[in-house]
Amino acid sequence: MSDINYDFKGRVAVVTGGANGIGAEIARHYAAAGASLSIWDLDTPQQLKAGHRFCQVDVRDLENVQHACAKTLTEFGRIDFLSHNAGFAGSTVPVTQYDPNEWERIVDVNLTGTFRVCQTIVPVMKAQDFGRIINMASLAGKEGTPNASAYSAAKAGVIGFTKSLAKELAQTNIRVNCIAPAAIKTAILDQMAPDFVQVMIDKSPMKRLGTPQEAARMAMWLSSQDCSFNSGAVFDLSGGRATY
Repeated sequence: MSDINYDFKGRVAVVTGGANGIGAEIARHYAAAGASLSIWDLDTPQQLKAGHRFCQVDVRDLENVQHACAKTLTEFGRIDFLSHNAGFAGSTVPVTQYDPNEWERIVDVNLTGTFRVCQTIVPVMKAQDFGRIINMASLAGKEGTPNASAYSAAKAGVIGFTKSLAKELAQTNIRVNCIAPAAIKTAILDQMAPDFVQVMIDKSPMKRLGTPQEAARMAMWLSSQDCSFNSGAVFDLSGGRATY
């Protein structure tokens, strides 16, 4: 945990992809700061403390997302934070060999899923005139990763979507930002070939993977009142690799 302590008592956080990886660590940080949690995921969290809730959600299904939102509001009455992490990396193959069905799935989960979740939750935040939205993008969306064209394109779309939504909400008390990690040590890397992961490590000036804890600490600041004049921004988490 960080030396900085956040007080989110009375706040409600929705964490998509909150059962594993970065999302699970962000959920733990919200809970430690006193927030109530609604975890949206296809997988059931291994641990769920009293007072927190789980909704089984497929972000490709708009009705499923809307039902989870309604259930969260019935339980907690509000949604203050959205940490959107649900994602799918897919295969690492050249464009010429890419399965069109898998391409569509990757874009649907990573990009269109972001649209569905935000479209559903933003009206709730507008009604209460407060909200923090943190979308999980990727350095692949900024630089383009060879043999990961669908994931790179989808995450580039998440960045553009985040910037657009932030401008739409700039006159409100809702802030919309995204985090663009390089390789983070999570189970999603298991979907990729080991030599592909090693290439990502070698590209990092720090010569290591990032950690979920580092991503979670950034998400906490983006959720805080200190994040008041930052919106539509991309916060790199790359160990010095990002060049712009």
